[in-house]
Amino acid sequence: MNENVVKFFELYNSDPELQARVQAAEDAYPGSTEIREYVVEDVLIPIAEEMGLGFTLLDLKKYETRVQFQHSTGEGSTEGHIVERPVYW
Repeated sequence: MNENVVKFFELYNSDPELQARVQAAEDAYPGSTEIREYVVEDVLIPIAEEMGLGFTLLDLKKYETRVQFQHSTGEGSTEGHIVERPVYW
């Protein structure tokens, strides 16, 4: 798994300014926000790339699957990895 996605969400979870930036970009998104794949590709991934933490949609799916598994089974530490808002995939 691409560790950039982990680093991005560690920053996201701890940085209200980054959270606000992502939310503002989502709010300004001209397309349908119900089609998550496009929102991720057009909003979230570009912000991560600007931060030098580029990752792909597949990387994000793997990350969220791992976090959901760890959270549901109690295995491993998810501290700093739990997305406080709805997941992106």
